[in-house]
Amino acid sequence: MKTMLAVVCSSLLIGILAHAQSPQKPTPYKEVFDLTSDDPLDHTAVLRWLREVAAVNPETEMEVVMYGRGLSLVLPAKSTMIEDVKAAIARPHVSFKACEIAMKNQKVDKSQMLPEVSTVPDGIGEIVTKQTHGWGYIKVVH
Repeated sequence: MKTMLAVVCSSLLIGILAHAQSPQKPTPYKEVFDLTSDDPLDHTAVLRWLREVAAVNPETEMEVVMYGRGLSLVLPAKSTMIEDVKAAIARPHVSFKACEIAMKNQKVDKSQMLPEVSTVPDGIGEIVTKQTHGWGYIKVVH
């Protein structure tokens, strides 16, 4: 009986140790990035973060909300990183949303942006709504 108990306990311990040492798949989450700057360092940062998060956790939902001067990231006539933006947009679970208020204030038409960029009526409202639905929040600054 003692031998049987020792075998069962050993088996359980080996199972627990094997499970603890096996690589754990990261849990996907949802993240909204707040971009208001036309600073190339901020644009570089958000594009890098999108790549890095997707590399570690490809199922994570990520949305870049651009308002204020952040719109310049997705304007081919103004952005020096348009190819990087296209690569980011092409990834699953990544979206870019432009604030229609900012577009109106800056006289930017949807046709001036990359076609894959969506618009939202209010960038700040989009961010707040995402947060109320459990999305994490990152302010893009360098």
